[in-house]
Amino acid sequence: MQKMHIKQSFKFILQSIFVGLAAAIILLIIWPEIANHNTNKPSDTTATAIVGSYRIAVNLAAPAVVNVYASKIYQQHVNPLFQDPLFQRFFGQMQPAPNRRRDSNLGSGVIMNPKGYILTNAHVIQDKDEIRVTLNDGRQSVARVIGIDTDTDLAVLHIELDDLPSIAVGDSDALNVGDVVLAIGNPYDFGQTVTQGIVSAKGRKSMGITTFEDFIQTDADINPGNSGGALITATGQLVGINTAIISNTGGSQGIGLATPVNLALEVMQQLINNGRVVRGWLGIEAQILSPDILRETGLQNGGVLVAGILNGGPADQAGMMPGDIIISVAGQTVSNPQQAIQMISRLVPGTDIDILLMRGWEQITLRAKVAERPSFGQ
Repeated sequence: MQKMHIKQSFKFILQSIFVGLAAAIILLIIWPEIANHNTNKPSDTTATAIVGSYRIAVNLAAPAVVNVYASKIYQQHVNPLFQDPLFQRFFGQMQPAPNRRRDSNLGSGVIMNPKGYILTNAHVIQDKDEIRVTLNDGRQSVARVIGIDTDTDLAVLHIELDDLPSIAVGDSDALNVGDVVLAIGNPYDFGQTVTQGIVSAKGRKSMGITTFEDFIQTDADINPGNSGGALITATGQLVGINTAIISNTGGSQGIGLATPVNLALEVMQQLINNGRVVRGWLGIEAQILSPDILRETGLQNGGVLVAGILNGGPADQAGMMPGDIIISVAGQTVSNPQQAIQMISRLVPGTDIDILLMRGWEQITLRAKVAERPSFGQ
């Protein structure tokens, strides 16, 4: 009796498997696309899912992005002819109405903390005597200039209002080409506007825009008025300050440039602490090495050619000569002039450093005392 029961159970299991297989075959015949359902699934499990909206990121960041209005009133000089005695004899003492002209700039800014410090671009507020900001909630305030750094085209403003929003700060070094980014600003004084794109490139240099360049390139639309605004991630973190566009028309053509927030934070802190940015300086003019020189010298890691030296500067006092090739500064390899300038600028003025040179076919080491970079030169 027990054997019969086992036999019946086994028969039932086989029948169930057969029915299941038959049903699966019928489904595949009717809907063959089921077999290919997962063939297009990305193999990279870290791939970002398709996002239907960035409203959460915008809601987090937008309250901290402000409109900046900077202006200056110019008084036109009275024509000296009106002061001429002969003219006054025939026409009397004419007092022409003063001709006043207001020159205005429009831009954007980002509130970095609840204390009211705002990052913006130097070119938005430079040489202006009245600066006003308008918050996203409609409040307005006169802003005070804390400091300007034309070498990075950054400036810090300060406003005094209660309950100020501030933006969450991300890590611009962690950005990757292809990451989604959003630009928030006030283009053409339309009011706050959000555009979306990706990181097109990183580390853009030698653009001729600022002295110290390390731009994030994006195809998010950036237009006049966006300068000083926020470039944020898809999660609402600030990663750049929108600075410039490359355009033949003056409008967006898909090449926007933003200053990385990591660099902007360094500049902001120095402007708040010192009113200026303190940078190292050696007093040299550096040029890129030609392929012929690289081949003849065998410098695999590159270097920079010293094309000129300022008389009395740190490099001159250390014994450096035009024609020397700088291989390393303070133990760090130098590969191109732009990198050399940035590396030297980060050195603390007053410190002694070793500079490894190639002079002729001989490598020598000089010791130089870093000076503070003046407002001109390198």
